[in-house]
Amino acid sequence: MNSFTALRESHDIQRELCAKVTNTQGESSERDSLFQQLVRELKAHARAEERFFYLPLMEYDQGVDLSRHAIAEHHEMDELIEQLQATEYSSPTWLVYAKQLSDLVVHHLQEEEHRFFQMAGKLLSAEEKVQLVKGYNQDYQNGLQEF
Repeated sequence: MNSFTALRESHDIQRELCAKVTNTQGESSERDSLFQQLVRELKAHARAEERFFYLPLMEYDQGVDLSRHAIAEHHEMDELIEQLQATEYSSPTWLVYAKQLSDLVVHHLQEEEHRFFQMAGKLLSAEEKVQLVKGYNQDYQNGLQEF
C-alpha cells in the first residue's frame, strides 16, 4: 500500500461520516455516536498526516505553502469541532456547524487528492513514500485509540 492509498481510505471514511452526521436529527444517540466517530477519525488522521506527510514535504520549497495551507484547514476543523462540542445536539445551530464542518472536510479532501498528492508524488521518492506510510498508519491507528 502506498501513502496515497492509506490517505484515501481515511478520506473515504471521513466523507461517509460527514454525510451521515449531517443527516441526523436532534438529540439522539445516533448523532452522538456518529459525531464522536467523526471527531476521532478527523483528529487521528490530521495528526498522522501532519507528522508523516506535511512536515516531510515542508523540507522542499515547493511543499511549504501547500502544507501550511492544509495545516491551517486542520485548525479550522478543530475550531468547528469545538463549536459543535459546545452546542447542544438539539440546537438548530448544531446542524449549521456540522454542515460547515462537512463542507470544509470535503473541500480539504478534494484539495489534497488533486493538488497535494500530485506534488508529493513528484517530491518524494518511492522509498520515502513507503517509510512515511508506515509511520502514518501506526500513528493513525494509535490516534484512533487515543481520541
